[in-house]
Amino acid sequence: MTTTDALAAIDEGLDHTYADVYDLMSLMTGDEKHSAAATSTLDVLWVLYDSVLDVSPGTVADADRDRFLLSKGHGPMAYYAVLAAKGFFPVAWLADWASYDSPLGHHPDRTLVPGVEISSGSLGHGLPLAVGTALGLRAQGLDSRVVVLVGDAELDEGSNHEAVELAAAVDLEALTVVVVDNRSATFGVPGRIEERFATNGWHAVGVDGRDHSLLRRALTRRRRTPGEPARPSVVVAHVEEKWS
Repeated sequence: MTTTDALAAIDEGLDHTYADVYDLMSLMTGDEKHSAAATSTLDVLWVLYDSVLDVSPGTVADADRDRFLLSKGHGPMAYYAVLAAKGFFPVAWLADWASYDSPLGHHPDRTLVPGVEISSGSLGHGLPLAVGTALGLRAQGLDSRVVVLVGDAELDEGSNHEAVELAAAVDLEALTVVVVDNRSATFGVPGRIEERFATNGWHAVGVDGRDHSLLRRALTRRRRTPGEPARPSVVVAHVEEKWS
């Protein structure tokens, strides 16, 4: 599908598919240095919004909606493309992204972009915010799910260490962390992320970050077996692209 076709499709009210998202991303230029950071998240984002999260353009204000928090906010092109493909805002916004009058900035702004739960970009904020969100929902008696996407190198931030320990200590079963591991951490070791979370009491699994079937299975909300303690979950999505 060409860029013109992508714009025409939304004008005609056609449903977008995963194949269209690459064309939608091509509408956004000017931040090529973060293109790898963006494309590494594309498959996870698509699976979440296509078949996992209970949220839609019509339910963004509902108290019991699922919450998705993009902590890895420095490369939001794939996030914007998926939100546009799912109808949260017009595809026409994409072509003007990061311009003076555009609501789509180089970092997502929750006050400007429909469907965006947090303003992000400064690494190390998303996971602590997700913990607080999950605690707040639980205090209100809501069973909504909270999913936060972080990058592998972002886990070096000390704020994440504290959040990982706290979430397990208070049995935040509604919380799922998705770590997109594109091997950008300076001292990253294969399998170390899963071990780190599991050691802190999380349910941890690693999958191919491009395999939609495996991602869908891993991201489907876990139902613990009788006698199993409540605990948060982490899905480590391994992808090929390296940080740039």
